[in-house]
Amino acid sequence: MNLYHLRYFVTLAHLEHYTKAADVLAITQPSLSHAISSLETELGVKLFKKNGRNVALTSFGRSFLADAEEVLNRLDPSVGSLQLAGKGEGRIDLAFLRTLGTDFVPKIIRKFLDANEDKKIDFNLHCDKVITEEILTGLKEQKYDIGFCSKISNEPLIEFTPVAKQDLVVIVPTDHPLASRTEVHLKDTLEYKQIIYKKGSGLRHIVDELFKSIGATPDVAYEIAEDQVAAGFVANGFGICIAPDLPIMHSLDLKILPLVSPSWQRNFYMALLKDAYHPPVVEAFRQFVIEQSRRDWDYRTN
Repeated sequence: MNLYHLRYFVTLAHLEHYTKAADVLAITQPSLSHAISSLETELGVKLFKKNGRNVALTSFGRSFLADAEEVLNRLDPSVGSLQLAGKGEGRIDLAFLRTLGTDFVPKIIRKFLDANEDKKIDFNLHCDKVITEEILTGLKEQKYDIGFCSKISNEPLIEFTPVAKQDLVVIVPTDHPLASRTEVHLKDTLEYKQIIYKKGSGLRHIVDELFKSIGATPDVAYEIAEDQVAAGFVANGFGICIAPDLPIMHSLDLKILPLVSPSWQRNFYMALLKDAYHPPVVEAFRQFVIEQSRRDWDYRTN
């Protein structure tokens, strides 16, 4: 059944005049007559009867009107929402590591909204998942449209696009023996207790590979999920930590030292589910992020 025909029927039922209804609907009277005739043929009953120069509903028409209005009342909000989505408007469910929530994410969202200020676009933000593994699970379960996170190997269902990078540093308490240094080699950290990131974190994989490259294993004091917590434990003397250079580090009683051998930059990625339909607004944001990252590849948090 044609949705337009239902709308034509309801309008004619209320106005009871073909010419007036056609004017309201912005169609010709013959087009309206043809639509009503087609609807009556499909239903097998007459919906209208002549009433002088006007028309009136038959008993079948009165019964059908209530149902038609109910259908349209339910469909109209949904149709409107889908039409907005087709124009590149709507909501984006975005998940990201908290590390990126102080600078990268708000900046990229602000730029995207400013570039599309004529459209109704809303972001539903998810930063409660603190490790990459949880974000990727949410993408695969289609809870999120896009994720900003680290890259994990053996994820064939996920498309990773590099969008930002960040230097890794060694953070130590201000009274630590390494605090007098201007830079640190990874081998220099081996004799000290370390705070490391939990398994499942994209950064944990990177740090593990760094130690593997020098044939060593760190002396682990605690495994932590969040950057801020790791920094707090270091500041209170529980160990040292290889971590991204974040603003929070500079507000604590810490010494931040460049990691020079082996040096490493932590890359961040935009993650999307492969071979899945992405609404126009999501696709527009994806393309925008790619273009912006090409212009400004270096991501600095300080």
